[in-house]
Amino acid sequence: MRYTRPLLGLFAVACSLSGLALAQINLGAAIPYGIIANTAITNTGATVVNGRIALVNDATSITGFPPGLSSGVDAGNAAAGLARQDAQTAYDAAAGQIPTSQSGSELGGLFLVRGTYAIASSASITGTLVLDGGNDANSQFIFQIGSTLTTSAAASVVLVNGAQACNVFWQVSSSATLGTDTALSGNIIALTSISLRAGVNVDGGLYALNGAVTLIGDVVTAQQ
Repeated sequence: MRYTRPLLGLFAVACSLSGLALAQINLGAAIPYGIIANTAITNTGATVVNGRIALVNDATSITGFPPGLSSGVDAGNAAAGLARQDAQTAYDAAAGQIPTSQSGSELGGLFLVRGTYAIASSASITGTLVLDGGNDANSQFIFQIGSTLTTSAAASVVLVNGAQACNVFWQVSSSATLGTDTALSGNIIALTSISLRAGVNVDGGLYALNGAVTLIGDVVTAQQ
């Protein structure tokens, strides 16, 4: 699935204000950030981050911006630390939800309604995963993943019937890897690192709490 690369500074309208207020999981100071990492942010190619990027480490550990573009950078400062702290709080809140359903490791091909889905070990998405909001813009989807999250090439997470990317949370207990040309909706909060192959489009934030974020000519849109 191919996407037209958005213009820097134009943000997807993902949430109404009421939706943000009612959501159980609150990203807090992390909301303006498309990328938050602890150790490093590495980019190759014409990546566009529609949002700010934050690194807890100092700015020397950010490479590839430019040619990558973002709305601004916070590195080694209080703003980066607070963004990472609030992403950790959101991670803990997502992990603490009582699952409404147990799911197998393969999520591709499923049609899911709102809820908290627990995957005991690694999770993968091959093909298309559809999330149905039930005509409620506040519908929340939480995926509690016990190990890694991996998507195949051209995998997609599609939102229908009012589901919004700002209310989708991927709580990953290890690292996440998104395959070439993946189109994913929702915020990935990974305990370790996040790696994107070429041509990935993420409608949501990428938050690597204790590791790095790696990009290759991708598009990431923060939940402004």
